[in-house]
Amino acid sequence: MMTPVPRLGSMPSMWRLRSVPVAAVMFGSSVGALLPVIAQSPSLPPFGLLVLLAWRLLHPEMWPLWIGVPLGAFDDIMTGQPLGSAMFLWTVVLIGIEMVDQRIMWRDYWHDWLLVLAALNFCLGGAWFFAVLGGSRASISLILPQLLWSALSYPLIVRAIARLDRWRIMA
Repeated sequence: MMTPVPRLGSMPSMWRLRSVPVAAVMFGSSVGALLPVIAQSPSLPPFGLLVLLAWRLLHPEMWPLWIGVPLGAFDDIMTGQPLGSAMFLWTVVLIGIEMVDQRIMWRDYWHDWLLVLAALNFCLGGAWFFAVLGGSRASISLILPQLLWSALSYPLIVRAIARLDRWRIMA
């Protein structure tokens, strides 16, 4: 069976253009809740944040800065973090990436990876801080495996998002 080839001059549907990135981030936030993994400490990467960062770094013009609020609220609900933690942290990360984009003239893959690592450090450390404010007595060293897995899985997530984006813009 042949794959459909988009016709010259045809536009993809607006529903697909707008809903696929949001649905991908929501699915990424749901992965931890959907997988049957039981752990005493966080070990899975924050897939929702990684997918959000992959979309933001691939298409800087796609989302407004406030998109971190509704997507972060969904992530807070799915992951069980205190409501408002991901909303705040994701919005601050998106504002920080926007500031970096305005300051540098070009970015390559390594810049993107360093930006993601800084964003992951900020978000995971902030989530730990909000959990401590909520009464947790967990050590900060518990997020190190999660940070390591996040850094190692980012290239795979970017590749998956690029493939999903190619499908998204196909007419």
